[in-house]
Amino acid sequence: MTEPAAGRFRDAVRPLVEAMGGEMVDPDRAEGDDVVLSWEGRPVVAVRLPHLSDSLDHILAELERRHGMPLAELDRKTKQSVVRVLEQRGAFSVRHGVETVAAALGVSRFTVYNYLNRENAARGDAGGDAG
Repeated sequence: MTEPAAGRFRDAVRPLVEAMGGEMVDPDRAEGDDVVLSWEGRPVVAVRLPHLSDSLDHILAELERRHGMPLAELDRKTKQSVVRVLEQRGAFSVRHGVETVAAALGVSRFTVYNYLNRENAARGDAGGDAG
């Protein structure tokens, strides 16, 4: 692969790597858990994946950027939407995930659990149970 093509490949994968909180490094600097991406049989870039604990902080920071303000300043309905997104992304499977999210949203853990319970109940109701 020519260097311009390798550069285009790195440019193409950069948004994905950044979205997941990873780091791009030269393939010759790859370490044990890094994922080396190859193109046309040649290693082009290694992706250093974030630790799970860092991933939640990265997701919260991305949600703040997306909403254009600190998460604690969002209205209740938007906070519920944020909790829904975080649940889908597995945020609450990380140790202290509920506490971390509650702090970012400026609410109590109890409130986060209420948002989760409300969402799960809504999903159950949507399943066709009329009773």
